Amino acid sequence: MAAALTIQLPSIDSAIALAGYTEENLKMISRLTGANLVLRGQELLISGTPNQMEIASKLVRSLENLWNQGNIISSADILTARQALDTHREGELQDLQKGTLAKTRRGEVIRAKTFRQKKYIEAIGKRDLTFCIGPAGTGKTFLAVVIAVQALLDNKFEKLILTRPAVEAGEKLGFLPGDLQQKINPYLRPLYDAINQFIDPEKLPSLMERGVIEVAPLAYMRGRTLNNAFVIVDEAQNTTASQMKMVLTRLGFHSRMVVTGDITQTDLQPHQQSGLTMAIRILKNVEGIAFCEFSQKDVVRHPLVQRIVTAYEQHET
Repeated sequence: MAAALTIQLPSIDSAIALAGYTEENLKMISRLTGANLVLRGQELLISGTPNQMEIASKLVRSLENLWNQGNIISSADILTARQALDTHREGELQDLQKGTLAKTRRGEVIRAKTFRQKKYIEAIGKRDLTFCIGPAGTGKTFLAVVIAVQALLDNKFEKLILTRPAVEAGEKLGFLPGDLQQKINPYLRPLYDAINQFIDPEKLPSLMERGVIEVAPLAYMRGRTLNNAFVIVDEAQNTTASQMKMVLTRLGFHSRMVVTGDITQTDLQPHQQSGLTMAIRILKNVEGIAFCEFSQKDVVRHPLVQRIVTAYEQHET
């Protein structure tokens, strides 16, 4: 019979947190280490070669700050923990796991789940202009909205402006039903969804009527100077060069801007160069601007999203 190692978990909640939905977390740890993990009640049995069991045990223990509290563990948490073990960054991992960025209205703790996310959060806090590029599901826009809403609620800024280019991906705006606001709302839905996690949806219309929160297409920014505002430019890969220059030069006094996008998913015409790609190239040496880049390892959605992103990256190389 193969040797086995047993880890006793403190509660059923901790066992559920460690295992994940349909034991997806245990399966992932098994794939990363080669060990076999079986959960029996509050006992975790780890079998395999001595080396496989040691690595798997260390990986499980490195996540203890999370499962011990019954907190949800994502695939990004597991990958980051493995990365920390491989690069001897266990101390940084502990700080990462214990850090709290905010809490949603339902009490869910929002925190950085990868080292790159932590650097992104720190960059937004230090710089007036931050660019962040990366694939879908890495938290680029969501984390920016979290920071912006918290800053607004703490009265650090007078208004929050969320904007994105209304570039059609297969549908023409003119053929969609409703007035202009109704036509563009589908493009802005992800921004509303993020805001609603922190602000009561019933209060949002009042805040928008008073201009405290503004969610609008990029074209509405032309000719304005955005003072005392936290500005988020989402889906920036779909801006043209002139649009990007326009919105960047709207930044006013005591304002902060975060520009996010995925340069691999551009909906512009083939002959049009992405304003985001051009801006990163032109501004890379400008003092006072932060640049952050995420990869598939930073995906914090369903584990399948991470595998989809990886497959596409391999296909395109």
